[in-house]
Amino acid sequence: MASTAHRARLGAAGERIACAHLERAGYALVERNCRCGRLGEIDVVARRDGCLVFCEVKTRRAGTVAGPDGPLDAIGPAKRRRLRRLAAEWLRTRELPGPRPAAIRFDAIGIVLDRQGELLALDHVEDAF
Repeated sequence: MASTAHRARLGAAGERIACAHLERAGYALVERNCRCGRLGEIDVVARRDGCLVFCEVKTRRAGTVAGPDGPLDAIGPAKRRRLRRLAAEWLRTRELPGPRPAAIRFDAIGIVLDRQGELLALDHVEDAF
């Protein structure tokens, strides 16, 4: 079983890769690892084309048998509900820079790394839930 520190390093690596992907795709990063009180954390908040995007990032290492088959399979109904509550709290407590967004969206990014930490796969699902 992976240690908490190992999981944190794996998650941080996946989030760095996801943020670089979003920036290459034309998104402006608004905030990373946003704590919303005791509710938890939003991985990434970004903007593009007038849309505010709350993004959940899930990272897995290839060849492991723990957890769901793929990273995106780990975002079930309970996680989605929690992310919606987190987004509502984020919107309530933050002053948004720039114009008010025309839309809000929830994206998911699944990342698979090899044993050396190199990217094997990145799946970005816009409007995932």
